[in-house]
Amino acid sequence: MINSLIFNKDLITRYDTLGPRYTSYPTAVQFDESFGHDNFVEIARVTNEEPVPRQLSLYFHLPFCSTVCYYCACNKIVTKNRAHAAPYLKLLHEEITMQSNLFDHDRVVEQLHWGGGTPTFISHDQMRDLMAHTRSCFSLRDDDSGEYSIELDPREANAKTIALLHSLGFNRISLGVQDFDPDVQKAVNRIQTIEETLTVIKAARKHAFKSVHIDLIYGLPKQTVESFARTLQKIIDLGPDRISVFNYAHLPRRFKVQKQINKSDLPGASEKLNILQHVINYLTQEGYTYIGMDHFARPDDELAIAQKQGTLTRNFQGYSTHANCDIIGMGISAISKVGDCYSQNVYEIDDYEKALAAGRVPIFRGLKLDGDDLLRRDVITQLICHFSLDFEQIEARHRINFNDYFYNEISILKGMERDGLLSIDTEKIKVSPAGCLLVRNICAVFDKYLRQAQAEQTFSKTI
Repeated sequence: MINSLIFNKDLITRYDTLGPRYTSYPTAVQFDESFGHDNFVEIARVTNEEPVPRQLSLYFHLPFCSTVCYYCACNKIVTKNRAHAAPYLKLLHEEITMQSNLFDHDRVVEQLHWGGGTPTFISHDQMRDLMAHTRSCFSLRDDDSGEYSIELDPREANAKTIALLHSLGFNRISLGVQDFDPDVQKAVNRIQTIEETLTVIKAARKHAFKSVHIDLIYGLPKQTVESFARTLQKIIDLGPDRISVFNYAHLPRRFKVQKQINKSDLPGASEKLNILQHVINYLTQEGYTYIGMDHFARPDDELAIAQKQGTLTRNFQGYSTHANCDIIGMGISAISKVGDCYSQNVYEIDDYEKALAAGRVPIFRGLKLDGDDLLRRDVITQLICHFSLDFEQIEARHRINFNDYFYNEISILKGMERDGLLSIDTEKIKVSPAGCLLVRNICAVFDKYLRQAQAEQTFSKTI
């Protein structure tokens, strides 16, 4: 763990390039449309036949939102007509049935997550039906030991919603806030009061939810150090267990809704770095542990504990405590990680319906990882989760000589060592307190695909 951070503005400015977030390695840009239904069915069979089959993690994508936030880069369907959810949920139920038939029923679901979109867009009855159908198809835990979470928009939830979610088995919530400043909220079309947010958090505490997670974004229009400092103070008063502070990436060519944002209202590069510096100083002073990337958690939170114990991992939802689960993503655009494969569902509902009607898992692309992919994924995961790498452990798992295999990478890392990002010897890599904010850059050294392509066409800034 990094117990203290050093914010070196000159170093950050020099290394602030474009690069992946490494929620997977290889990243999704390497997924291939030749990977489809038959590949997925085969890998599911293989995982069932492992001596000790992995337990499961289920992700459900519920794409509906009643309003659009101008910064959003999610795959979403914006509508105020709640009736539009019903046909989609019917299809989702069909996929749940289809997917469950591929996996042995004794594989327990340790982790479950509803994301979006806005999952609470659907009605309470639809929530009950979705969870009941999931329980009829998969082996969900009946106690409170699983990690069952949901993303919430406090504007689309209240105390009754939280009570229902608790009765359905959810024990963790993630709330979108982004910023409490009225001018910023108006600029991004997300008007959300503190009272709405507090109501949801109080209800979660009443029902003994194990974790309350709040998402913030820095770099939004109209933001300043002073305005975001006020938001942070209000967030601390709410007492969340985890806080994510994401870097806003303005990519209007890729995400059309971002064209609604006036580029001249965005904070400049220097101001943006000043906001980040204040975030780090303030949250660490308030007792939060820096987990990595954009994530902070209380020292007694499961993420912080997993990091201490060396079991923290990263997946498409961010940092996770369940490294050994096979992830089954359901719904449009959902991503799965089963065995040594990644796969992604189709993006459009029409394509989703056609695939299911044909009796096929609605996959449109994926990837089977080879030995080199698995090795590099292991290296990147260790660095991005634990800020250190023990060569002997990697050598034992992958049967290589680290210094020989990564001779060229080590040469590049030596330059980073001279700049103060890390220390490296013949046995290990240790990321420095000044380098942990640039861990994506360090990980990118081991990304062979990044060296083969123009990352500027695909990725966001690392800071």
